[in-house]
Amino acid sequence: MIVLACNGNHPLALDICRYLNIEPVAANIRRFADSEVYVEIQQNVRGSDVFVVQPTCFPANDNLIELLVCIDALRRGSARRITAAIPYLGYARQDRKSGPRTPISAKLIANLLTVAGANRVLTVDLHAGQIQGFFDIPTDNLFAAPTFARDIIEKFHLPDVIVVSPDVGGVARARELARRFNAPLAIVDKRRERPGVSEVMHIIGDVDGKQCILIDDIVDSGGTLCNAADALLARGAAGVCAYATHGVLSNNAEQRISASNLNSLTLMDSIPPITANPDTKLRYLSIAPLLGEAIRRISEERSVSSLFD
Repeated sequence: MIVLACNGNHPLALDICRYLNIEPVAANIRRFADSEVYVEIQQNVRGSDVFVVQPTCFPANDNLIELLVCIDALRRGSARRITAAIPYLGYARQDRKSGPRTPISAKLIANLLTVAGANRVLTVDLHAGQIQGFFDIPTDNLFAAPTFARDIIEKFHLPDVIVVSPDVGGVARARELARRFNAPLAIVDKRRERPGVSEVMHIIGDVDGKQCILIDDIVDSGGTLCNAADALLARGAAGVCAYATHGVLSNNAEQRISASNLNSLTLMDSIPPITANPDTKLRYLSIAPLLGEAIRRISEERSVSSLFD
């Protein structure tokens, strides 16, 4: 078993190697003057079980091409098995035709990874679980819920906690988290009455006097979580914190969240942290132990699903 640390989230890849008590494979991954990716694997990988750690976050296209070129280099170096360990799978939100003549980009990414030579995919909290069906190779979708549950149990007085889904589509995710410490569940129902009119929030569930825990998979602009926090506080919530797996945080999202009524936003480090501001409301938990243990179990042909029992 060897791990190739790409540039998309190099600190996370090194943390995974430390968890596994191994050194990353020696490789030269760089750019030519015109930004073409060049990869040279500097040690023998023939017959090895290789895990390539690379999220396809910003710059998404550069990181994606780097991942594909690394996989190709390993395949041509006669690696026995290549697992694309993708902590954050970009393009996953494009999992269906949203209108006429639009792509299903998540399926295209699945095809590219397979054609490049990946034998397996390991990722975390896919935006839609059915994306696993886009791949013709084994795909393991890990969940951050156990890590979040441990943090919530340590930080909060559980009888006061209620788990809240910020939209109807995230109910299954919120229910799974609530199940882990027997918390009640609430849902934020977003409705836009007509174009150009701001969203009206309806709260399904009793949040009066409760510490609300919003749970989501991706935070992009942060607008949904900020608006949900306002609606929950208007219904009598004692406070609102948010947990999300992937912090895309585009378009001044950090400033928007810091100025909002959220007490904090806790993220996994599947995407590299973007801030060093000590006054930010952002917190980060390490996903390295989860990915490291999954990598160990895959290499040893042991159960991965038992990680979430």
